Amino acid sequence: MALKSKAGRTASGRITVRHRGGGVKRLYRVADFGQDKLGVVGKVIALEYDPYRTAYLVLVEYQDGDRRDKSLLPPHSTTVGLGEKRYILAPYQLNVGDEIICNEAAEIKIGNRMKLKNIPVGTQVYNIELEPGKGGKMARSAGSTAKVLAREAGLTHLAMPSGEIRKVPQECFASIGQVSRPEHRFITIGKAGRVRLKGRRPQVRGTAMNPCDHPHGGGEGKTPIGLKYPKTPWGKPALGVKTRKKKWTDKYIVKRRN
Repeated sequence: MALKSKAGRTASGRITVRHRGGGVKRLYRVADFGQDKLGVVGKVIALEYDPYRTAYLVLVEYQDGDRRDKSLLPPHSTTVGLGEKRYILAPYQLNVGDEIICNEAAEIKIGNRMKLKNIPVGTQVYNIELEPGKGGKMARSAGSTAKVLAREAGLTHLAMPSGEIRKVPQECFASIGQVSRPEHRFITIGKAGRVRLKGRRPQVRGTAMNPCDHPHGGGEGKTPIGLKYPKTPWGKPALGVKTRKKKWTDKYIVKRRN
């Protein structure tokens, strides 16, 4: 489906996020992060690029058939009788023709999805739920993977990609393996035009502005910012300042990320 570009603006048209606009037209693929088809085998029929995310997607055809109301489908539809197809995050080294399954307990194989309580210690996982049944929320970007460390009192300890060690309920689902395209971190943009195609407009340094436009502005030549610490254009502390608010999940963090 096509998503209309808001270019960092609110419903009233006011810019709330700077440096957004332009970019090429893109179609959004709806990915299934929950994978609620329990016990149904799915076959990978395609590996596809997705312009909205850093990792690849795989198109999976499930063996339970198409359950949609046939009367609502267009005439001469070719999907009637075929397995239902869904996009899911592509794990590294999953190939076209491979079969995957989501169940409470399954074989420890790349792409399979199961509850954390049934995944052995030391296994790499991705697309991890924070709350049971709410769909995968963590470790979803290219090359990301978490490691199962231990279990205690209905909770599983996970070493996250950031280095944080966090407790997650054992009833949560996670997929086996690592997210595809780990080489994404080595990509060099190369030129300004490619950044514009991504929908990002030029950013101007605060020190190059006037005092009325930014706290760092003003002065002759390459003047220092004149402050003890850098500030945002709205006068709030920037760079190295913790922005995380108090959250109910704080109690599940065993060790903070570095």
